[in-house]
This record gives sequence, C-alpha cells and structure tokens, in this order.
Amino acid sequence: MYAPQEDTALLSAALADEPLAPGAAVLDVGTGSGALALAAARRGARVTAVDVSRRAVCAARLNALRAGLAVRVLRGNLFEPVRGRSFDLVLANPPYVPAPGAHRPPRGAARAWDAGGDGRLVLDRICHEAPGMLRPGGVLLLVQSALSDPGRTVDCLRSAGLKAAVTQRRRIAFGPVLRTRVEWLRERGLLSPDESEEELVVIRAERPV
Repeated sequence: MYAPQEDTALLSAALADEPLAPGAAVLDVGTGSGALALAAARRGARVTAVDVSRRAVCAARLNALRAGLAVRVLRGNLFEPVRGRSFDLVLANPPYVPAPGAHRPPRGAARAWDAGGDGRLVLDRICHEAPGMLRPGGVLLLVQSALSDPGRTVDCLRSAGLKAAVTQRRRIAFGPVLRTRVEWLRERGLLSPDESEEELVVIRAERPV
C-alpha cells in the first residue's frame, strides 16, 4: 500500500483549488490509503475509490469508517470496477517511476510506484481511458514525475479532446526508490549529472461542455 507522500500533498492542494459542487461524483483511482478520497468526501462529494491492492482497499475503508465519511471503496485494476459510469472529477496518483527490468511486471509493494522503463505503464492507460470517464465539464487531476514525460501526458489528453495543462509543480529530494536508481536514470539520460531533486507536476484536464 502507498502511504501519503509529497505527490499526495501536491494533488491534495490541486483538489482544494478545484470547484466541487455538493454531491459531485468523484473517482479516486489508485486510492492507496484513501487520503484524497476522504478529502473529496469532506467537501460533500459522492466518492468512489479504487485500488488493485487488497491492503489498500482495507486501509481506505477503515480510514473512511474512522473519519465517519461515506466512501465506496472497490478493488480492481484502474477503471475496471467503474466501467459504464461517469464522473465530475477523477483523481489519479498512479505509479510513474521508471524502473529497470521493464519486461517484468511489478509485483508486491512495487506496484505502487514502478511503471516500466519509461514510467508510463499506467499513465498511458489513464490518458487513453480517463477521457471516457468524464462527464461534460468534468475534470481529471493527475500527479506524476517529470521523469515520466508530463508533456506526453498533456499531448495525449489534448489528442483525446480535453483541455489539458500542467497547473502545479514542486521539486522534492529524491526518495528511497529514486536514490537506488540514480545511476541507471543518468545512464538513460533521464537525469543530468548534477540533478539531486525530482520535479512533481499536477496535470489538469477538462472535458469541454
């Protein structure tokens, strides 16, 4: 299960800035502990949260119960549990860390961060599938690393007919996962020799009315 970290905080700040009508339908995909789902529920939204991890689903349900908030938490792979539904707001904090051995699918806890050789194993699926989950005027808020090409995400979402742009940025010190991959990332040209921080970005994409 993925505990809330800097990317969760950055996406939470973007959520706080987003207008959200009472009763709005919100989807938190890859919910982890449920932090973002709970933040949306506190604003009166009708929230559905999804995660592929059994531990994450249990944790999110327990956290919602402790907070006295109504959040429907489902187990499944990305959008599969909510096929046929649409939402006013979709929140996504997917795995986005480039990983060696990209021919092997991530297993165990690494599913929460490893995302193939270019970090886009899940991002590309979101770009392809999320536009169809949004109601007219609906918004996708997504957080990712600059290492996994935010420009490509923006271009993909625009190609799907959404108005998309990077709206927030934050530089943070390398976490424990990236610290073990610095040399590999430099060999691939994803990090310069003097870089010691990672940039996180929030991308906002809106479906035209």
